Amino acid sequence: MTAQEIRKAYLDFFVSRGHQVIPRALLVPQNDSSTLFTGSGMQPLIPYLLGEPHPAGNRLVDSQTCLRAQDIEEVGDNRHTTFFEMLGNWSMGDYFKKDQIRWFFTFVTEVVKLDPTKLYVTCFIGNEENGIPRDDEAAQIWQELFEEKGIDAKIVEIGSQDDGNKRGINPGERIFFYDDGENWWSRAGGIKKTPIGDPCGPDSEVFYDFGEENHAEGFGKPHPASDSGRFVEIGNQVFMQYKRTETGFEELAKPNVDFGGGLERIAQAAINSSDMFKVSVLWPIIEKLQEISGKEYELNKESMQVIADHLRAAVFLGVDGISPSNKEQGYVVRRLMRRAIRFAFDLGIDQNFLEHVVPAIADLYKDDFPEVAEKRQEIIDILVREEKVFRQTLRAGVRELSKLGQDGLTGTEVFKLYDTYGFPVELSVEEAFKQDVKISENWREEFDALMKQQRERSQTASKGTFKGGLGGQTLQHKKYHTATHLMYQALRDVLGDHVIQRGSNITEERLRFDFSHSEKVTPVQINQIENIVNEQINSDLKVSFEEFPTKVAVEEKGALGQFGDRYGETVKVYKMIADGAVKPFSFEICGGPHVEHTLQLKENDKQFRIIKEEASSAGVRRIKAVLA
Repeated sequence: MTAQEIRKAYLDFFVSRGHQVIPRALLVPQNDSSTLFTGSGMQPLIPYLLGEPHPAGNRLVDSQTCLRAQDIEEVGDNRHTTFFEMLGNWSMGDYFKKDQIRWFFTFVTEVVKLDPTKLYVTCFIGNEENGIPRDDEAAQIWQELFEEKGIDAKIVEIGSQDDGNKRGINPGERIFFYDDGENWWSRAGGIKKTPIGDPCGPDSEVFYDFGEENHAEGFGKPHPASDSGRFVEIGNQVFMQYKRTETGFEELAKPNVDFGGGLERIAQAAINSSDMFKVSVLWPIIEKLQEISGKEYELNKESMQVIADHLRAAVFLGVDGISPSNKEQGYVVRRLMRRAIRFAFDLGIDQNFLEHVVPAIADLYKDDFPEVAEKRQEIIDILVREEKVFRQTLRAGVRELSKLGQDGLTGTEVFKLYDTYGFPVELSVEEAFKQDVKISENWREEFDALMKQQRERSQTASKGTFKGGLGGQTLQHKKYHTATHLMYQALRDVLGDHVIQRGSNITEERLRFDFSHSEKVTPVQINQIENIVNEQINSDLKVSFEEFPTKVAVEEKGALGQFGDRYGETVKVYKMIADGAVKPFSFEICGGPHVEHTLQLKENDKQFRIIKEEASSAGVRRIKAVLA
């Protein structure tokens, strides 16, 4: 099966079992400051896993596009990409382990037709100190399923990954117990790190065995949870059955199931190839690169893999409204593109090539994601323009290198070329050789030290963020979320109905809001907006929500939404209305969370204040505001 066929089959499989298909969320999380990107399938479902009812019900399924910028340096092995799709299904207090495990096993073995003898699974070994038993229930379900296929599946205890590296696996062993470093889920990691009040629980992971020849040296003996490349995880079933309290862990009355499986990895297993880039949503890009460069993939794997992955990520970020820039998500787009162009040099591609590659990427998704088809030409234009600008930057870097290298090139100067001009390190070395410029003997150590300092600064700046986040549930966050609704309507009242939300980001300290408007907001207008918001806060509007069919909410009820957002068949609409009023001040599609009355925003006599107004991009303004 192709990746496209697997995606459709997965959605159909779970629809036939009572699930509702929900649309993918944007790659840039809305109203969640905990992470720059949607990095997992469960991330957009956080409020509902925490207890809010979902408009589509308690059985959900989707294919969520994800991006993990932290994997940029990992691209080039057999299982990492920065951009990927995560197939997901969820039970919000409905079915649990027995149905979930059987359904996934049935899907991969009978629909996708994976060889069950190549599947290995892991379960949680338990934690006696915290009163959490070994997950024998999951292990026994797996054992029964393998036996139904005529496979004798032994259950064994491994413990930690290090133990597995030393022990390896023996013939007949197929179900393995690991500790909380491998098979326990909480937003912060292992059992001791589980935050109080959070749902958490054991998980059961499924691995596909690509064969002994793919076990890399340096990883000890092969076992499923090793990183050797032989075993690749294709699915993870999280059983959220506990909640941590001040006194320990308690079982939830209604546990949740959160399943996530990498589409590309399942497709990779379907063709039994240890090379993920052979799957149908990546290989056509590789073929285009072979055509343009005149070089073979097998002899240029790393370069072609990096280019294919990075440009696919850049295309989807563009579809979701992120253009190359020097800030936040836009900086990542720019970095992805520049790495891709730098690796194109290794292939001998020194002319503009994105005008040929980007359309090939868009065509892979246009039938299954209408937004890709809709924005196809716009994305091509943006990325092609960025390539031309970067190639000009490279030429400027060459000139600067000539100046810096008159007395020889040091590691500091190589770093300056990289950091200031975006000039790839390898090109600095190559160009220095071409120009007969001497490079100091310790240039690499000096450069690496400066790069380390830069990474450390970056990590400090991002401290407190986490992958996949359970953020946005504190009272302060709810206050800023509510204030954002009030400000959105106030902006429309002052500036006009052309104002549409283009993005937002909320932290514990402030709100940030992007909106369509072609001119600078004047000080007088800012004062008017502040006065309107504070007036509504003082009126103590009641905050509540109703659920409507999407068409009714937008076309009949006139609910505001966000530009580019996609909704399912049913949406949650929040209204903020004064006692006795006929018409609400704010009526907006949103998933939450909010306070119950706007006067809560005035706690300790705080006022709403706009602290900054600036351009965000062409035709889009950005406001930052606080309650202080």
